[in-house]
Amino acid sequence: MTEDITNAIGIDAAHFTGPHFTATLAGSEKSFLVAPAETVLSASRRAGLALPYSCLSGRCGSCAARVLAGSWHYASLPSALSAAERLDHALLCQAYADSDLSLALKEVAEVAELAIVQTRARLLSKTALSGDVLALELMPAAPVRYLAGQYLEFLLSDGKRRPFSIANAPRADGVLELHVRKVAGGGFTQTLFEDTEVGAEFLIDLPHGTFVPRADSDRPLLFVAGGTGFAPIKALLEHFSTINPQREAHLYWGARVATDFYLPEHISQFKAAMPQLSYTPVLSEQASFDTRYGTLHEAVLEDYPILSDFDVYMSGPPAMISACRSAFLSAGLPEDRLYYDSFDFAPDVLAKLIHARKQKSSP
Repeated sequence: MTEDITNAIGIDAAHFTGPHFTATLAGSEKSFLVAPAETVLSASRRAGLALPYSCLSGRCGSCAARVLAGSWHYASLPSALSAAERLDHALLCQAYADSDLSLALKEVAEVAELAIVQTRARLLSKTALSGDVLALELMPAAPVRYLAGQYLEFLLSDGKRRPFSIANAPRADGVLELHVRKVAGGGFTQTLFEDTEVGAEFLIDLPHGTFVPRADSDRPLLFVAGGTGFAPIKALLEHFSTINPQREAHLYWGARVATDFYLPEHISQFKAAMPQLSYTPVLSEQASFDTRYGTLHEAVLEDYPILSDFDVYMSGPPAMISACRSAFLSAGLPEDRLYYDSFDFAPDVLAKLIHARKQKSSP
C-alpha cells in the first residue's frame, strides 16, 4: 500500500450524544453500535471487530457486505460496486447507517487478536531498487505482532497518515521492510527519497489491513501484483514458502516497463524455495521477448480460464483491482477466495497530481 486515503476515527460508544443504531453480523452473536456521523466500518473497528477492508477509499470493494436488513446511505456514491451489487450490498467504509443493520459478513479470524501499536521506528537502511522505488528498513522501538500482507501507517506532524505495505513476513529481529515509489506531488515520498537519512525516526501505527494468508486451504495459489503492489505479495510469498513450500503457485507481476520489475533476484529465490512456483511478468506499455504483453487479468485467464479451484491474492491500484475482480469472478472464482489489497493516493496528493495534469494540458 502506498500513499492512501485514511478513514475517520470511530466515535467512542461511551460518548454517543445522539441516536445510534446496532449492526449485527448475521449468524453470530456479535454486534456493534454505529453513530450517524461515522461509517459502519469505522464503528466496527472502534468496537474491535476484524471485518475485511483495504483501501478505505471506496474504490476496491473489499469491505462490501450483503445487507440482510436495514438501510444506509453514502455521502457520495462509491465506485467499487456495480449497479446490481448496490441493490443489496453496502460498502462499509463509505456507508452510514440509517437504521439497525443485519450484515452477511464474517470477521477475518486471523487478525482478530492483533493489537494495534503506536511506536517510534528508526530507519536502518535506505536502498534504491530502481529509479523511482526505494527499499526502507525500519526497526520499531516496541515489539509488534503482525501478519504477512498487512500495512503500517506513518503518523505525520500535521495529523495526516501515510500507509505503506510491509514487504516482509515477520522476522525474528523485528525489522520491517517497505517499498516506496516516488510520487510527483507526494511530499512525503519526496522527503523519503531526497532528505531522509539513515537513523531518522518516525512515529508509526500498526498493524492494519486484512490482506493476510488464510490457513484453511491447500488449493493452488495465484498471486497478482501491480507495480509496488508486489510489496505485500512478497511478504505472502515469504510466508507460504516457509509453511508449505510444495504448494502449487503462480505469480503474475504487472508493470509498465521492464525496469519496474525491481527485485529479480527475489523471484529466483522464491522459485528455488517453492519448486512449484511459476512466474509471469506482464508489461502494459513495452513488449519484451521474455514477458507477457497486455493486462494482468488477461494474462491470468489466458493460462487459467477457469478459476474455481484456486485461491487468489492480489495487490495493486484500484483500476487493476476492479478489472481483475470482475474478470476473475466471471471465470468462476468464488468471491470468498479472492483476497486483495488496494492502494490509492492520499486526497491531498491526488489533488496536486490532477492540478499538475491540468496545467500541463493547458495551452
